[in-house]
Amino acid sequence: MLKIQPTYIFLKSYFTRYNMQLFDYVIPFNKISIGDLPKVGGKNASLGEMFNQLSSKGINIPDGFALSADAYRLFRKENKIEQALNDLLESLDRKNLSNLSSIGEKARELISKSVLPEKIKKECEEAYFNLCEQCGIKVLDVAVRSSATAEDLPTASFAGRMESFLNISGVEQLLDAIHRCYISLFTDRAIKYRHDMGFMDMDIAISAGVQQMVRSDKASSGVAFTIDPDSGFKNTIVINSIWGLGENIVQGRVTPDEWTVFKPMLKDGKYDPILRNHCGKKEFTMVYADKADKLSAEKTIINYDTSEEKKNELSLNRSEVILLARWCLQIEEHYGKAMDIEWAKDGLNQQLYIVQARPETVHAKGKKQVHEIFKLSEKSKLLASGIALGDKIASGKARILRSPLEGDQLLQGEILVTDITNPDWDPILKKAAAIVTNKGGRTSHAAIVARELGTVAVVGSGNATEAIKSGDEITVSCADGKDGHIYEGLLKWTVNEQDFSGLKLPETSAMFILADPDRAFELSSYPNKGVGLLRLEFAISNSIRIHPLALCEPEKIKDKALQKEISDLTKNYKDGKDYFVDRLAESVALVAAAFYPNDVIVRLSDFKSNEYANLLGGKYFEPHEENPMIGLRGASRYYSDFYRKGFALECRAMKKVREEMGLKNVKLMIPFCRTIEEGEKVLKEMKTNGLVQGKDGLEVYVMIEIPSNVLLADEFAKLFDGFSIGSNDLTQLTLGIDRDSSLVSYLFNEENSAVKGLIREAIRAAKRNHIKVGLCGQAPSDIPAFAEFLVQEEIDSISFNPDALIKGIENMNRAENKKK
Repeated sequence: MLKIQPTYIFLKSYFTRYNMQLFDYVIPFNKISIGDLPKVGGKNASLGEMFNQLSSKGINIPDGFALSADAYRLFRKENKIEQALNDLLESLDRKNLSNLSSIGEKARELISKSVLPEKIKKECEEAYFNLCEQCGIKVLDVAVRSSATAEDLPTASFAGRMESFLNISGVEQLLDAIHRCYISLFTDRAIKYRHDMGFMDMDIAISAGVQQMVRSDKASSGVAFTIDPDSGFKNTIVINSIWGLGENIVQGRVTPDEWTVFKPMLKDGKYDPILRNHCGKKEFTMVYADKADKLSAEKTIINYDTSEEKKNELSLNRSEVILLARWCLQIEEHYGKAMDIEWAKDGLNQQLYIVQARPETVHAKGKKQVHEIFKLSEKSKLLASGIALGDKIASGKARILRSPLEGDQLLQGEILVTDITNPDWDPILKKAAAIVTNKGGRTSHAAIVARELGTVAVVGSGNATEAIKSGDEITVSCADGKDGHIYEGLLKWTVNEQDFSGLKLPETSAMFILADPDRAFELSSYPNKGVGLLRLEFAISNSIRIHPLALCEPEKIKDKALQKEISDLTKNYKDGKDYFVDRLAESVALVAAAFYPNDVIVRLSDFKSNEYANLLGGKYFEPHEENPMIGLRGASRYYSDFYRKGFALECRAMKKVREEMGLKNVKLMIPFCRTIEEGEKVLKEMKTNGLVQGKDGLEVYVMIEIPSNVLLADEFAKLFDGFSIGSNDLTQLTLGIDRDSSLVSYLFNEENSAVKGLIREAIRAAKRNHIKVGLCGQAPSDIPAFAEFLVQEEIDSISFNPDALIKGIENMNRAENKKK
């Protein structure tokens, strides 16, 4: 039975056996550093660097050796194929790549018919037996990976474009795998990538890395990024995991489990650093093939369908996620750059290992200063949904392809719809206006290529190839956060370009109004001072979907179909209330982490009764009101016998974010608080649920959106830590207008002197009581004079919707310059 020890235990004893004078082409990992990239390629150079520098710090890295790039050059020279290969590359149609397949096939045939030099065979055999001896195993299982000399640079990665071979045992299989690595330097996808990156000369060579196998076929494996791969947000580590060997995740065949870990809390060590976890479908599990030692190198592993039980089980536990995240952080700090890391868990000794690390390439070029905001102008029938890559929109004719061999059917500008992609699709993907797949997650092949190309993509849709037909006109939208949608027809959309390259922040704090937590990482790169209003309603409607009282009192739900729907959503929880708390805490934590350490002011739920009724189970609890806008909403719900249990869940979630996750930049805000007595009751209810104003710096704000709030502002200021003026409701209630009525909408105007008078008084009351005051609304971005009015009154902050932030900041800067 294979037993992998932590590598740092046996470094010395292994390499004293190596007589380096015997080897001209084999280099053990303990003799390799990152400076050896020209000798052993990027992958092996990184493995050697980590093996030597990080093993002693407790990071497990399996041992092995590299066959140098000079060995490959000797192979070419002795087989006299250098000139023929060079001529083939020179004849490539570099404009249209029309002869790519033909050239690739001829190059691979040349290498396939060639033989490994005897000296290389002999050195590999001796190095392999040395490794077997050290591990105490007669025939050791190893992984053999291609490592190009232009690979794993900060701007280029050959990841997935050349072959790796797993579960290789014995000298014959090892030499076969090395030969196949050489062949893979000339796959169509590798040639195209070299062309795209400007590496078309013959100086690119390949090294083969031979590394002790980690028995992840009996456990799990995956990838990790020390940066959010979609937004480029630098304060997180994203870990993906599947059952079995890692090739499934690299090739994008499965939708993995995913964890998002917050670096500052990981470093702190006192709090739970896991912001979010998601259980993926993990459709397939890759394991060792039976009697693999008698098979050729490409047949030593097999795939089978993952059982339903395993699909619904997370493939790592929390302590393993945190340990892995700590290792990833150490690796990033060692290299001084964001990293793309592959890891594996050994099912025999239950240990984690790092098996590869390379620089992350998509966001390596730095922070964007110009953002394009895409927004659909219309909607139509929804055909399919999945994971959105990027934030753009594309439309065109759909083309269903079953394999890359059908690639010539895809016309320039069409939308590729397929089950799954792998590196063989690379020459085809560049032609697509958008990419839609049934399978795959955020780190799948399709996702990685889409980011590199800047192409709109929706992966993991599940049924796109069934819901869409070739020739259908469709629109693919990634402009709605993490969820990507495919609509029927060619829809219209708008693009608003926001350039903040030369924009400076005003003295008055410019903050966000935010609803969708999945946009937080992306938006945090905009100039801002935090979030002045985080609405919980979006997270409850989209992430939780269930009425909180339906989870507190499930026996009141009588509809069998509804019971099943709620049960399916909460299937991983013994108690449905914990589902609500965890999902709400996760949504708030993502925003709080994105803008940390700046303030994130969370407005507790402000659904109207008719909106609450639309949640699953809501109709069993919500009353019918003639005018929900001024009915049972905001503060009056929180202390009511009717909703008290639901409010307790919100409080538990906020307590978790602040106390368990350490995100004390979260402040809480009470909406629609009509009277001082209501305010006192809500604060008492919060205290009952563990949220004590002033404890650990907890501040509680109140919305100023009812005339009574302004008339009693001095008394409200004694009760709360800050004011947030809600200009929409305040205008509506001051002028007696239903803002949803088109018949009187022309009268709705924040610049009305009565409205401005109340706003002015609210600001001044805050100032004389020495508390913070801000305003949330559209007017300061739309109306420069309104921004000037607020600045003149010395308001502390103004919060904007994301698409209005830049315009709002410009108005604020002009107003401040005028004031000076």
